[in-house]
Amino acid sequence: MVSLVNQLPAGRNGGLQGGREPGLVSSRSRLPNLGAVTDQILAVWTDPWVLHALGCEHLDVAFCDERTAVLTCWHGARSYHVKLVRCCGQRFYPRSERDWHKRLWPTASGWDMDDLSADARGAFARTWTDDRPWEFLTALTSIGDRMAGGEGDSRASSLVANAFADAGVEAVEFDPFEMARWTRGETTLELTAPDERSFDAVALPYAPAVDVSGPLVDVGYGTPSEIDDCDVDGGIAVASTTTPGDGRFVHRMEKFNYAIDSGALGFVFVNHVPGQLPPTGALRYDEVAVAPGVGVSKETGAWLTDYAERNGTARLSVSAATTPGESRNVEGHLGPDTERELVFCAHFDAHDIAEGALDNGCGIATVVTAARLLAAMDLDLGVRVVGVGAEELGLTGAEHLVRRLDLDRVAAVVNVDGAGRFRDLVAMSHTSEATADVATRVADETRHPIRVEETPHPFSDQWPFVRAGVPALQLHSDSGERGRGWGHTHADTRDKVDVRNIREHAMLAALLVRELASAAAADELSRLDADELAGAFRRADFATGMKAAGIWPDGWE
Repeated sequence: MVSLVNQLPAGRNGGLQGGREPGLVSSRSRLPNLGAVTDQILAVWTDPWVLHALGCEHLDVAFCDERTAVLTCWHGARSYHVKLVRCCGQRFYPRSERDWHKRLWPTASGWDMDDLSADARGAFARTWTDDRPWEFLTALTSIGDRMAGGEGDSRASSLVANAFADAGVEAVEFDPFEMARWTRGETTLELTAPDERSFDAVALPYAPAVDVSGPLVDVGYGTPSEIDDCDVDGGIAVASTTTPGDGRFVHRMEKFNYAIDSGALGFVFVNHVPGQLPPTGALRYDEVAVAPGVGVSKETGAWLTDYAERNGTARLSVSAATTPGESRNVEGHLGPDTERELVFCAHFDAHDIAEGALDNGCGIATVVTAARLLAAMDLDLGVRVVGVGAEELGLTGAEHLVRRLDLDRVAAVVNVDGAGRFRDLVAMSHTSEATADVATRVADETRHPIRVEETPHPFSDQWPFVRAGVPALQLHSDSGERGRGWGHTHADTRDKVDVRNIREHAMLAALLVRELASAAAADELSRLDADELAGAFRRADFATGMKAAGIWPDGWE
């Protein structure tokens, strides 16, 4: 990260004294034509009211180029930086409204790498070539089946606990919780007319043990409007894993439950990614569904939709069991012991049909790597680091965590689900302007792209916190293609991972956590308003699908 301004003594209302970072030019040195502009800036910004509003004693100006200046506001030994951008001719203005109202980039706890300790700078430098993220991912994916409640789930939690401790996380412990364990048996999908043939299929978690028959009904993408346009009553609905590109992504649970509520006896989920890859994914949150659902490959789906046009019928049989089970979260602490804290988490469980390297091996590896960086940094707020269990079966570990914590003490949550997979980071702010601002500024100052998305969704571990009003960031990454890609299929394997993405996203995640901690310590992270949040979900057209899935909050009616 390029430092905006060195921490050097400055003259009152003049240029910086001493050296400076490359690309930052004194207001009266190599750009003499900006001298008049400097006088104009200082004439405005040294107004006593402005100085008082900024909480500073005097100012300095330096230029990055002819359009961008950095105003340094001094208060004793501390300095704060406000980036100014030229517009309207010669006038310079703060880059954003937040830059006017807030003191940005404090050199004691802000964006400059110069304010990091030697240990922290060394930790960042070593991360670029650190083999430990790959070694951790290798150990995690070699476990195989990490479905919550099983033996692999327990082994994975122990691996995460050891990795946390090795990274410098303190007081690491297990927090067990009860959950509904689902175990698959055999699944058959047989065409009974106009031909007789069978297709490979995998049962979707929480499918009941049942045998149903009926006509195949092609419901396209499986959106509620498409299901309404079809007669699915007594049939087996066939829906794609993807959704139209002109709207939000419609989740599997919304499609399945709306189809069943509309009278379908069964549900077939067709992968839109080729390669004979039937997808998986839970049908309900931590409870058995009322009807069966199965995943089939794109190639099988092409046959089924063809047969649906020819009035084909099929028989769907699932053997499975849902029994009481137990999983556990892994928790530890970083930073000072403060009254309030941040939660920094990622789930470590995966579906039973693949290694779970992308979903969410990359995410938990990102958290472990970021924790090592945070352990070397000075934080303004304590951070609770959590490896979350049973996310894939209904956010059960996160729900348990939220029930156990005093949420008045939780300033924000950063959930890493999907980061580390692909090149560019995505920060989902779930309607929080404050967390979105932090993500945008970290992207600007590091010159690493972070795409900020404000639309909320209820399908990852931030949801129980967001529902309770806690501001959040979910860190994800995007391949540029619609849908999960290799995720939730047999192809979610270690060879798909580029460890450089884990390293870089871990560094960005550490900076995001640190800046959110600073913002929370300064009371700059406001709670989410329930009515505004409910409105955001309605505007994103979530109400119908979430109600069908049984996850629409009662208080939002």
